[in-house]
Amino acid sequence: MHFTSEQRLDDGVLEREFTLGEIPGTLWTPEAAAPTPLILMAHNNGLPRREPRLVARARLTAAYGYAVATIDAAGCGDRPRSADDERARADLHRAMRAGEPVDEIFESFIGPLVENAVPEWRTTLDALLSLPGIGGPVGYSGWTALGIRLAVAEPRIAAAGFFAGGYVPRAQREEARQVTLPLLLLLQWDDEGNPRQRALDLFDAFGTKEKTLHANLGGHTGTPWFELDDTNGFFGRHLK
Repeated sequence: MHFTSEQRLDDGVLEREFTLGEIPGTLWTPEAAAPTPLILMAHNNGLPRREPRLVARARLTAAYGYAVATIDAAGCGDRPRSADDERARADLHRAMRAGEPVDEIFESFIGPLVENAVPEWRTTLDALLSLPGIGGPVGYSGWTALGIRLAVAEPRIAAAGFFAGGYVPRAQREEARQVTLPLLLLLQWDDEGNPRQRALDLFDAFGTKEKTLHANLGGHTGTPWFELDDTNGFFGRHLK
């Protein structure tokens, strides 16, 4: 892992950009004397790591006393897109403008994105846990489809907070039954692009005995900021 820049933010959090092979990422760490728990944070459907809402969540979470890390998935953010990526995105935008069904396009795009991202996140986790000042346990926050796959594949993840606002491929909907760690699912009740019942069915499918659903009125980007306090309280119960 090679750090390419760093800056100390006004709240005392240290923000560092890094590369790990071809993987670009960002790490936020609080001012803390003891090794801190780590939270992996991903934005729905592989949006870039510099997306302002993700950065704001990461900074506030780090201020609560966690190390927080995110990376760009292949074809997202600073990483080049393949011809297949560009074609899938163009098909998706065309279908959305025309009001056509988009599930099969999402399936062909998001499914491979999840499968390709998981090994990179696990490699990043290896590198992060080798850094001084970062210890376990490990949490995950954000993109549900990726989080389900990681929760099944990665035993070091102890708790997860999922956002119900992104498309979850059929493979991950089936894998949800294998998720047994404590989890919190955030649902926007009026999310125009993600049917409410699908999110409720997914919550029901999770195999864990410790799961909590928080639902709020509003559209896709309307999650209230007080949910960040509740989410950090959830992680505090399981990571500290």
